Amino acid sequence: MAVPKRKVSKARRNTRNANNSKLTAPTLTECKQCKAMIPPHTVCPECGYYRGVKRIETKADIKAKKAEAAAKNSAQ
Repeated sequence: MAVPKRKVSKARRNTRNANNSKLTAPTLTECKQCKAMIPPHTVCPECGYYRGVKRIETKADIKAKKAEAAAKNSAQ
C-alpha cells in the first residue's frame, strides 16, 4: 500500500481540493407559455406546459375546477 513520505501541507491539500468547491448557478430557461424561469427540459410547474402541450394540472387548474363545480352545484 502506498504511504506518503512527507505530510501534505494544508496549502497543498487545499489547493488540490479547491476545484471541488466551485459552484455554478443553475441553468434556467424561460417558459414559452408563461415566461417563468424553469430548468431546461422540464414541465413548467407554473402553467403545466412542456413543448407547447399541456402535460400536468397545476394547483391553479385544480382550484378553478373546484370553484366551477361548486358554482354549478349551488346553481342547481
